[in-house]
Amino acid sequence: MGESDERLWSVAAWRDAPYFTDPERAALALAEAVTRIADNPGGVPDDVWDAAARHFAPDALAALVMAIASVNAWNRVNVAAGLVAGSFR
Repeated sequence: MGESDERLWSVAAWRDAPYFTDPERAALALAEAVTRIADNPGGVPDDVWDAAARHFAPDALAALVMAIASVNAWNRVNVAAGLVAGSFR
């Protein structure tokens, strides 16, 4: 789909990798904050939200939040069902 191997391999280390734009970094930070709720008992930190809001229009930001929520929901379904990542290939 046009993504380089380096970008795909570096997602987990996005803070240290040179392959991501500022908007992508803001989206990844938001995804982490929304996903790692044990690390953010007060919700998404204001600085993370503000960074995402600087890069995305309100409708795009809403779509991003819904995409993050959807991935998180499916991950939790897979955990509950004991499914292994990649088992549907």
